[in-house]
Amino acid sequence: MAELKHPLPSERIESLRDHDNAVESSRSIDPESGVKRGLATRHLSMMALAGIIGPGLLVGSGGALSSGGPASLIIGFGIVGILAFSIMQSLGELTTLYPSGGAFMHLADRFVDKAFGVAVGWNYFIIWFAVLANEYNVICSIFVFWSDKVPLWGYFLIFWSAFLGFQLLGVTAFGEAEFWLALLKLIGLVVFFLFAIIYASGGLIGQDEVLGFRYWHNPGAFPNGFRGVATVFVFCSTFYAGVESVAVAATETKNPSKAVPLAIRQVVWRILFIYMGSAFFFGLVCPSNADGLVNGASRALKSPMTIAIQNAGWEGGVHLINAFIFATCLSAVNASIYIGSRTILFMAQDGKAPRFLGRTNERGVPVYAIVFTNLLGALSMMNVSTGAGKAYGYIVNLSGVSTFLVWGAISFTHIRFRQAWTYQGRTPAELPFQSFAYPWNAYFGLAANLFLVVVQGWQTLSPFNAGNFVDAYILLPMFPMIYFGFKIWKKTRYWRLDEIDLDSGRRKDLDKAVREVTEGFSSENDEGNANGGAKKSLWKRLWRNF
Repeated sequence: MAELKHPLPSERIESLRDHDNAVESSRSIDPESGVKRGLATRHLSMMALAGIIGPGLLVGSGGALSSGGPASLIIGFGIVGILAFSIMQSLGELTTLYPSGGAFMHLADRFVDKAFGVAVGWNYFIIWFAVLANEYNVICSIFVFWSDKVPLWGYFLIFWSAFLGFQLLGVTAFGEAEFWLALLKLIGLVVFFLFAIIYASGGLIGQDEVLGFRYWHNPGAFPNGFRGVATVFVFCSTFYAGVESVAVAATETKNPSKAVPLAIRQVVWRILFIYMGSAFFFGLVCPSNADGLVNGASRALKSPMTIAIQNAGWEGGVHLINAFIFATCLSAVNASIYIGSRTILFMAQDGKAPRFLGRTNERGVPVYAIVFTNLLGALSMMNVSTGAGKAYGYIVNLSGVSTFLVWGAISFTHIRFRQAWTYQGRTPAELPFQSFAYPWNAYFGLAANLFLVVVQGWQTLSPFNAGNFVDAYILLPMFPMIYFGFKIWKKTRYWRLDEIDLDSGRRKDLDKAVREVTEGFSSENDEGNANGGAKKSLWKRLWRNF
């Protein structure tokens, strides 16, 4: 066989390979999951800062305040905030390197065991259909408060249809809505914090006395002792659920290596300003024994913000606060459907859920997953028979336990990744984002989450309440049941460190990939019309995929 007179040099072959990778990365539809990469960096940053926050915090914090008092509220928000920071550091390192479909559920498959990924995925999905049900519970309760001429289930059907239609518009519409609604939430909280400072200082018009820290003395900082502190942890875990959602959204982000680290850094301000600020000011201006706070006896739901406005003498302000909470509901329901649908989508594509839920249309919208997730929001209709407060408490317990389990699994997955990274001869300097204080941070996250899973239902033991005990701990045995059941059924393996794949799933940013194609590759001075034809073919391929 005759030899080629002008064989391609190795540099040229490598250039062609890099070019193919650049073209693959530049596609706006993710080739693995079928979703569209339509989220800009500003969308993900605002999601990390104030996205998903809604009635869970603004209304549900009343349940935490009622159960534990103002001091317990600050302790709970602070401890769970430190824990959330730890989890986000682990996620930042993993997701920046592997922004692939499936997020940490898929990474649990790769670095631990596929059965482990199944257990993590289903527990994470439980969080979001429970949160979604609670958001529907609150939004329908607000409208019943405004007018009871339409029945509760009627309001539910109206909002269910509206949110379904909006979600089907696609990820770019979702990102844009979240950006502006998150900005509105930040402005609203700043205004309320200023009001709380003026109210506590006695500066309102017509106010005769200084409020100060009166409610820390009566009814007290810890009205229910340690039992109340333990209860607050469950509420706080539900409020913080969602900080990890940047990992789910990374697949649909144009430039994950830029957007994800920036979003991770925003979480610190979210913890300090939104969560700790809310914990302090809610406990400052609202008594923990106020009527209407989320508790088992209430059939309505009131925010600490609403009660503070009423106590200050402005009855009409209740409608203003409800309007603000309604606006946050739009964001919270929107985000809950988004995260829940993507979670079940990625699981279905990995064989962990029915396959039809893993399909997307030509615009990258997972229609079946969105409809399925939204249907589970009907759990909120238990409000009809139990009352809004009791329904809220039941669902919070489900989502709270699952949050601790999933966060602990993220820490463990990160530990396994780092062990494999070191074992296979790689250094931390090669990582685009390095977790703060590894390994201590990751081990703290694992240990603290396991501890909180156990202690969060402590108050049900004395006096023992069978119903509340089951509600608090039913998901604890479910995690190992899913893990061992799937492991025995599918005969999965716990991966050895040398077997773990550290290379697949890494992709370049979309904007960077496009620049490489349009600038770097087109600037080469290739010879012959054959290369010109190849270049023309390249542009056709790009045009088809934009």
